[in-house]
Amino acid sequence: MRILGNRIALLAVGAAAFMAACGGSDGKSGMAAPAAAYHASLSLGGPATSWTSVKWGGGGYVNGLVYHPTTPNLLYARTDVGGAYRWNQAASRWDPITDGLGFSGAESGFHYTESLALDPTNDQLVYLVAGNGGKGRLYASSDRGNNWTWVALPFMVNGNAEGRAIGERLRLDPTNPSTMFYGSRNAGLWKSSDSGHSWAQVTGLSSYTMGSSAVGVEQIIFDNANVGGGQTTWNMWVAIAPDYATAAGLTSTFYRSSNGGFSWTPVAVPAAVAGYHIPHYARAADGMYYVVFNKNAGPGGEGPGYLYKYSGINGGVWTLLSSTTNGGYGGVSVHGGGPTTRIALAVTNTWGDFVGQKITQLSDDAGATWREIESQMPHTQTAAGYWGWNDDIEIDPNNRDHILHVDGPGIWETTSASSATPNWSVKVDNIEETATLAVITPPAGATYKLINSGGDIGTWVQTDLATMPTKGPTTDWVNGNSADMSWSDPQYIAAVGARNGAGGAGYGYWSGDGGATWANFASLPAGAAADGREASNIVVTARNKAIWAPSNAVPSYTTDNGASWTATNLPALTAFGGWSRAYRLAADRKNPNKVYAYDSGGVWWSGTPGKVYVSTDGGHTFTLSQGSVSAGLRANPWSVTSMAVNPNVEGDVWLADGDTVYHSVDSGATWTKLNNFASIFSNGNGWPDVQGASVVALGKAAAGAPYSAAIYVVGVINGQWGVWLSDDAGSTWTRFNDDAHQFGGIGAMAADWNTYGRIYVNGTGRGLIYSN
Repeated sequence: MRILGNRIALLAVGAAAFMAACGGSDGKSGMAAPAAAYHASLSLGGPATSWTSVKWGGGGYVNGLVYHPTTPNLLYARTDVGGAYRWNQAASRWDPITDGLGFSGAESGFHYTESLALDPTNDQLVYLVAGNGGKGRLYASSDRGNNWTWVALPFMVNGNAEGRAIGERLRLDPTNPSTMFYGSRNAGLWKSSDSGHSWAQVTGLSSYTMGSSAVGVEQIIFDNANVGGGQTTWNMWVAIAPDYATAAGLTSTFYRSSNGGFSWTPVAVPAAVAGYHIPHYARAADGMYYVVFNKNAGPGGEGPGYLYKYSGINGGVWTLLSSTTNGGYGGVSVHGGGPTTRIALAVTNTWGDFVGQKITQLSDDAGATWREIESQMPHTQTAAGYWGWNDDIEIDPNNRDHILHVDGPGIWETTSASSATPNWSVKVDNIEETATLAVITPPAGATYKLINSGGDIGTWVQTDLATMPTKGPTTDWVNGNSADMSWSDPQYIAAVGARNGAGGAGYGYWSGDGGATWANFASLPAGAAADGREASNIVVTARNKAIWAPSNAVPSYTTDNGASWTATNLPALTAFGGWSRAYRLAADRKNPNKVYAYDSGGVWWSGTPGKVYVSTDGGHTFTLSQGSVSAGLRANPWSVTSMAVNPNVEGDVWLADGDTVYHSVDSGATWTKLNNFASIFSNGNGWPDVQGASVVALGKAAAGAPYSAAIYVVGVINGQWGVWLSDDAGSTWTRFNDDAHQFGGIGAMAADWNTYGRIYVNGTGRGLIYSN
């Protein structure tokens, strides 16, 4: 996932992800969680409600593919911020396996998967390692990912850091799979002899621990083609990134052990690749190793890149097979052995497709000759590209003509690799890894279902939940931050975002025909271009009339469709460090002259109490609500707060301040605190493990309900995080999701005005998901 900023760090959130970014994924900054035993079993039970992904198709970085070596079609994919998936051959789709217990709102950082491994002797056993900068977790499943247990790891893990496609870092001894090794980013090599329950640093290699994140120990190579039997694999190699090798005083980036990992001896690599990364290797049936060296770690690591054949214990001879200075080499996979070994080689950091371009190379003679099998070949879809981050490639162990590789937006495959012109298609059905930053639904009867503002992909109008949208202002690499429509005329849409390729510069655009055509605003308000971060948001009061609150700037309004902008009288906000701050805006749908502006106070550790301002002239001037001051709203970052207005009643406003929910029925003059919700604080440092109320949304009411809207809140009641539903204006609440559907946390939500009980939520790197 390329998107940067606070939203990914606090996507679901509470402090769990933030704490991980500061050095404590286990919620205890700087403390190593014990690795003595698995936590209580995290069972995925039957869902209380069914959920379906809104169709996009990929949209994020799949950083690894892992086949089971003997069971046909058993394939897993790991992603950098969106958890992991298992291929469902019968349904021809990917099934998410990290949506349930163990991946709640307090655990969003563990959707960042750094490595995945399968037990070659038991195709039910799956292990994955996850974390986002603090101490990681090892998850274990005995039923292919349907249920998980986990153990806290004593070293740092970051599935969204540099070199995240390298590996696999987690390796099981193929003949004695209860023994496993892990190549950590900053603390060297680690070993477990009890299926991951406990871990010890392999000090025979190095006991050094770096003080910051690095690429570290990249992977382990077992010299063993056998499976099962219980015997220890004695001969093995370890690949070490140059950052850790230098810091730890190691004399090579490649070491060998002949005693099961107890002690290690440096192995000289060819002089041309001294100080290079080893992102992937593959072992052929004849015992030869095919090892990729690349100058940079990736994603999309710039070269030069080299592929060598290594004879291992049979002489330790390196033979150069291929090199490139146009891009680099990312991944390698082999099938067979001897002089007819098939080798698939992924060329990374090459962009575009033209005659002579290299994307995927194939050799059928153990590397003696090569041909390009993807550039200039037929592809079912080309808009997203199939080049760039080609950082992992796999030949199906049961079908040598079936080759898959990852790229920035997902996965590509061919089943005709031996053909002179292989056909390629995307393999991303039900992988949804876009990062929705905001979602909004129109009034009942509109021509579209929702507007999705997403990181990296921009703004899209969704007319069919089962089809990738086509109505958007651009296909460029941009962030969509916010969108709104005229409630009385929903064909008019205004939206704001940021151009990622232009330093994050903010910009705005509009459509007058429900998203069929778009145009940029003719001008921008003060501050909009300078800071396009995700806190920037816009509301529409009528066609051609909008108020835009740029990040860290005073909101401005337009009455001429963006031809000109005038600053409101709202006070300027003080930014806190790198945290994006803005007024959160909401328009009163019954009386569009009323607009509400919520200042969430900044950050919880040094902010000021939140407050609400109210406009009665269409968002031109605002007055502070003294009732909001008296309410004592908690200071919280913009990304963990929310405000929604009931479109059926004038002045009916709901607010989530990150800790609890407040309700006003008099246009913000007074506020009633709902005492149901409360953040969870257990770490003793003032930061919540998970926010008590971070998102509020209103949708169509239940038939016969006493209140004119259904209310949904992402938060915590009685210590349980989830999505909560009230049909009676907040008097009573029912948990709306269940333990099997937690999605790594939820940071954005909207409710449908056509269908009662339908909400749209974003998971952490899980795209947009709706309830049925």
